[in-house]
Amino acid sequence: MNHLVIDLTHGGVKIAISLAKEGKNVLAYDLYNTLNDIDAKMLNIYNVDLIQLNELADFRGDINVIYPIHMPLDFKDIIKHNPRLNYTFQTHHEIIHDILVDWGKDLTKVEITGVKGKTSTVFMLKEILIDENPLILSSLGAILYENKKKIMLKQNISIAPANIKETIDLAYKIANPICRIDNGIVKGENARKYNSALFESSLGVSGIGDVGVLTNIVENYPISNGKRSASEAKKQVFNCNTVVCQKEAYDTYYSNVKHEKMNTFSLVDETSNLYLNNVSYSLNETKMNIIFRNIKTINDNIVSGEINLTAFAPGKHNVSNVLGVILTALSLEIPKDKIINGIENYKGIPGRTNKRQIENITVIEEINPGINTKAIEESINMIDNPDDYIIAIGGDYGITCEEINENKVSEFLDKMNCNIILTGEVGSSIQKKMSKKCQIIEDYNEVYNIALKNDKNLLFIYRSDYRKLKQR
Repeated sequence: MNHLVIDLTHGGVKIAISLAKEGKNVLAYDLYNTLNDIDAKMLNIYNVDLIQLNELADFRGDINVIYPIHMPLDFKDIIKHNPRLNYTFQTHHEIIHDILVDWGKDLTKVEITGVKGKTSTVFMLKEILIDENPLILSSLGAILYENKKKIMLKQNISIAPANIKETIDLAYKIANPICRIDNGIVKGENARKYNSALFESSLGVSGIGDVGVLTNIVENYPISNGKRSASEAKKQVFNCNTVVCQKEAYDTYYSNVKHEKMNTFSLVDETSNLYLNNVSYSLNETKMNIIFRNIKTINDNIVSGEINLTAFAPGKHNVSNVLGVILTALSLEIPKDKIINGIENYKGIPGRTNKRQIENITVIEEINPGINTKAIEESINMIDNPDDYIIAIGGDYGITCEEINENKVSEFLDKMNCNIILTGEVGSSIQKKMSKKCQIIEDYNEVYNIALKNDKNLLFIYRSDYRKLKQR
């Protein structure tokens, strides 16, 4: 059988080479025409043939087409080049599952997808699993924690499914540079230093997770040039052995999906397996009482109970992330005290949602490529004493598929009686729709200096890529 890997931009090179190492006959199609010389040379070394789709006319027999879930082509666009072939189709996520099917059977493995909250979920789980030396793939990089110390394996790495394999390979090289890899499995003593793995993915999961987590689908944005949707891609989470899913997302998009080990969480829905019974919000420390019942665990047990804890969760969307993390940990049968300690140790992510001190002021940062209207409103509503704060809002467009409803934000800010600074492309655009005039600053870094000069705490809501702000 021939295996045709489509899209060499989003991890297809890694997939093609991994399959070739298994002795398979592999073809590759550079969908976006981005293949560089180094990757082309690597494909040549492993006898992966680059083709155009019209060359399928010369083939006979069976062909397995391996495609990204966001591929802009329809299957018929491929089949038309040779209708005589026997076609099967697999997503990049599914082939990564096949490549790694024998990997990590003694590890705790969690895969995380969703529209919002994926990275926060990963790093809260990291705090809970820190004694297990977690290996992580996230939007912040491929990271290995050993004895609570961070080892950055690769910083600029996407959360495409192929980079699960890349992250594993990088960790093997760090753990034992002289170990050998046979068919994707590392041989030799001390080949691994980690006992858990957390993999973030934007458009579904591979299915290798002991638990697959779907944080939410707050926007069901289109993919594949409108041919598919985010919810369709993220449905792959149900390929995991145990599933943790926001109840509202399940009811809206997946109510017809049946799974033996399905656990749901919700801020308000008491029919879910875990829900928020009581909460006291604060920008500094949010107190929660959480009820859980009939949770199906990875070891085929059923658990019920109650948890009280405090967390850095300044808005409803942050608390929802906490609930998903707790449900995931309970599904893994992690003890309650370890869950509570891990959540309370989580102080946010630098360059994302976090709290820190700069001299004598408190800075709350809500920085995310997916910041939307609701997140802005919820963050501001958490301030008990607006006179003590400067609120800075801004950011960039063209980062994610969902955008901000500027009319709603401008109406909300017009009603606010507090010190507001607007910055960046987003801030400038919002100001044009507001009735009152706010201070406009071109360089977002200046908001910190203004807060310090006026001895005011700062709530900084900025819609941007983490990598643009981490250097400050």
